[in-house]
Amino acid sequence: MIQRMLAGGLIAGFAAGLLAAVLHFAFLQKLILLGEQYETGALVHFENAHADTSAEGHDHGAEGHAHGEPASGATRNALTVLFTALTYASYGLLLAAGFAFAEHLGHRIDPREGLLWGAAGFAVFQLLPSLGLPPELPGAVAADITERQIWYFGTVAASGIGLALIAYGGGIPAAVIGAALLAAPHLVGAPHLDEYAGTVPPELEGQFVARALGVGFITWAVLGALAGRLWSRGEA
Repeated sequence: MIQRMLAGGLIAGFAAGLLAAVLHFAFLQKLILLGEQYETGALVHFENAHADTSAEGHDHGAEGHAHGEPASGATRNALTVLFTALTYASYGLLLAAGFAFAEHLGHRIDPREGLLWGAAGFAVFQLLPSLGLPPELPGAVAADITERQIWYFGTVAASGIGLALIAYGGGIPAAVIGAALLAAPHLVGAPHLDEYAGTVPPELEGQFVARALGVGFITWAVLGALAGRLWSRGEA
């Protein structure tokens, strides 16, 4: 059992992490580089209204920034790949532990079931927390980081337990408690500033949030399906 958890979780997680890194470079990296230029003042919102705001124009600025520091850019990209792979390897281990728990309750895990677990993982770790604290670009202004971390981890814990009760509680009372746990963090509310300010254009921020959640969903779906396949093969 332990060997199945370690092998399946780590392999699936590492593979999903590499996919996440590829998607990051394809859809998020340029937006992050643009956000950093707004954060440093190299670009200023509204003052560039008549400049070239096409994707090509922004891309050249981001690429020029990256090319100006080739060594640090290469190091940054390598660390991004490493961090992303390690993060999803950890998620893979959590999924494998969940598979073991579900199997103990008499549920069979296969790629389809793993896909559902992947969707649940996306909801717990990204989608539901983003309802209060959406992904942020550099240059965005936010509340105290400690308060946001406390709310985030509380939301993850409440959402995970809530979904588990709804899926495996075996009755209406458990489902009601689970639904209450899902709603509780959002009734309390995420920490926010009294006034909003920042240097990043809201259009750029909105595009980043949409892409980040899309990348997260795809990666979690692949992670769940692959982990479920490896788990079912180990069972056979």
